[in-house]
Amino acid sequence: MRADLHPPLAAIRPIVTLALAEDILPLGDLTASLLDRNKVGAAHFVARKAGIVAGLATVAEVLSQVDPKLELSLVCDDGDAVPARGLIGTITGPFPSLLSAERTALNFLCHLSGIATLTRSYVDIVASANPKTRVWDTRKTTPGMRSLEKAAVRAGGAVNHRGNLSEGILIKDNHLGGMSITEGVQRALDRWPGRMVEVECDQLDQVSEAVAAGATLILCDNMTPDEVAQSVAVVRDHPRGANGACLVEASGGVTIENIADYARAGADVISSGALTHSAPILDIGLDLDL
Repeated sequence: MRADLHPPLAAIRPIVTLALAEDILPLGDLTASLLDRNKVGAAHFVARKAGIVAGLATVAEVLSQVDPKLELSLVCDDGDAVPARGLIGTITGPFPSLLSAERTALNFLCHLSGIATLTRSYVDIVASANPKTRVWDTRKTTPGMRSLEKAAVRAGGAVNHRGNLSEGILIKDNHLGGMSITEGVQRALDRWPGRMVEVECDQLDQVSEAVAAGATLILCDNMTPDEVAQSVAVVRDHPRGANGACLVEASGGVTIENIADYARAGADVISSGALTHSAPILDIGLDLDL
């Protein structure tokens, strides 16, 4: 498995433990307990629709926690495209354990592959419109699942924005209730030199102030593509923007229908919460060898 597309095991393990507790505790899998523990079986993860695979390390952890005797053999890695009716991998091991692990494994695999699949759609559109523009995710993730969902975004070919509030400074409109853009940027640069300092702007005069103050990233919030293009021009006309020390992000109201327009407007990055909060699952089944 590609390590760069998977969250660390330390992040996966507690999430899987909670998911299995939700599905199996307090009495265990009552139906599977009716089966012969010595019976060995096999089952295949098969995509019902074409998509991008993600979450395989999480699936492997589910199997390990349910029963270490369960073995997973993969023909895909995270980030791989799978066709409809395509094989992703095979589980072999004790039949009762296999059935106990089935739903939790599929819940993770379908959800995370759905994120990767939607992300790849956004990435492909942007690449055709402007190869220099990158697609970013946001912090609009399922509580407790952020590390897994952001890994799925990477599997889809996009890039992660900050993972949490301690990874960078993003001065939003609500933060400006008690300070100006210039004051906020200068305080951030003084207290955390070298960190990303991003400023949310919804007007051109704010863009001018933010780049002049020393922001490293301008977030064009809920602007039209034309307004983003004007913001890009303002930033590029400033010495810091011209030498790449300040980038432009388009965010808010971005959809799969209009993301190409934002890319053509010249944004360096385009962020969309839809990658994680609105991705439909990729339909994947577990077909048993009977």
